[in-house]
Amino acid sequence: MKSLKFKTLILALAIFAASCQKDSGTPEVVGGAKQTLTLQNGSVISGVYKNTVLNLTEGTYILKGYVYFEDGSEINIAAGTTIKSDVSDKGALIIERGAKINAIGTAAKPIVFTSGKALGQRNPGDWGGLIILGKSKTNRSTEPTIEGGVGKNYGGTVDNDNSGTLKYVRIEFAGIAAQPNSEINGLTLGGVGSGTTIEYVQVAYGNDDAFEIFGGTVNAKYLIAYGTADDDFDFDFGYTGKIQFGVTLRDPSFVDGGDAGNGIECDNDGTGTNATPATRPVLSNFTFIGPNVDNTSSKNHNFANRFRRASNFVLDNSVLVGWMKGGLSLESDATYNSLTGTTPTSEFKNNLLHAYAATYKIGSVTVTGASDAIVKSKAEAASTITLTAAADAKITDPFNLTNPNLLPQTGSPALTGAAFAGDLSNSFFTATTYRGAFGTTNWMAGWTNFNFTKGANGY
Repeated sequence: MKSLKFKTLILALAIFAASCQKDSGTPEVVGGAKQTLTLQNGSVISGVYKNTVLNLTEGTYILKGYVYFEDGSEINIAAGTTIKSDVSDKGALIIERGAKINAIGTAAKPIVFTSGKALGQRNPGDWGGLIILGKSKTNRSTEPTIEGGVGKNYGGTVDNDNSGTLKYVRIEFAGIAAQPNSEINGLTLGGVGSGTTIEYVQVAYGNDDAFEIFGGTVNAKYLIAYGTADDDFDFDFGYTGKIQFGVTLRDPSFVDGGDAGNGIECDNDGTGTNATPATRPVLSNFTFIGPNVDNTSSKNHNFANRFRRASNFVLDNSVLVGWMKGGLSLESDATYNSLTGTTPTSEFKNNLLHAYAATYKIGSVTVTGASDAIVKSKAEAASTITLTAAADAKITDPFNLTNPNLLPQTGSPALTGAAFAGDLSNSFFTATTYRGAFGTTNWMAGWTNFNFTKGANGY
């Protein structure tokens, strides 16, 4: 039997070796002692981080393959850092339950997750994306496995669970599918709790959804979905959090060929059961900019809002323009009744809504007497204005993909008409007089990127 002194020496050498490595691989600590690693510019991030605090100093890093941070581990990313995916071994960053990510950039020095390919060769789906899993409630009877082929569970009973902070972060060219209907999105949140901070996040040219939220109670502000293939915001499995100041900007030349791209897609679950907690996002001050033309070969740009499968919702004080196939779509009996019934649990108030067809639409609704006209009447009775043309919203330059200006013009109906009562009286919300994501200040300035021009081989 080896002596105790010998074992102690081996343990010390193992910890020292792990702390000195540049390409982090899979750091292990015998005996469970937590270690801290600090990586420098040019390092490769790979493997599984167990009981580890990983600090990334400002610089550029390569994310190689699926990288996991397990319960008790943490990654801290300095402002101004860029993380590029390995080209051949496509990366994804998975923050498991009990782990944390602190990616705190600034407007002047955002943190960027992007493709590892050269400019002019980047494309949606060049890498996986960012997945954060927490311990907050879902409406599943067992702890579900997050989609994307990463094999990890999420959910629990800790609604104020804290998975860290994302602030001034860009996620570009993400969205690979491990298998059909099981994709990694730009930012995937599973059971993430309200102790988590998510603000100022832009997802650009994702090959699936920009933001997909499965259950949980996480709140967020200042989110941008730009050039998304599938849905800009997708809610499921009992999500009950709050989001204020959101933007969707569709690229008419890019959309998922196999699915329909919506501003919002919202389900209680995949089969429309009444499982609780019911999916009920509480949303205010969104600006949904549709493609405004229907010139794609697949013509798969869909609705501004698609609430279906027994979902509930609150969407107030928002601007929705330029949608080709529909504006507000309600697609199940339970969802229809949640808005139009005698004791509504959903609301659609104080909005400006324009669509070229089916501004208000129902589908798969069997309620006696249900109609598109009833939905329209309900919305307009709640101070929503149905616009005849997209230009009637008087947004400065909404359909400019490379330099959008989403501020209201002088005289715009978006400058007034907002109200913050009921669910919106919560202290999370910043009360505004304006509808949509912007008043007179462009909070997208400085940290976002809309300068994507596609050439023969990519962006």
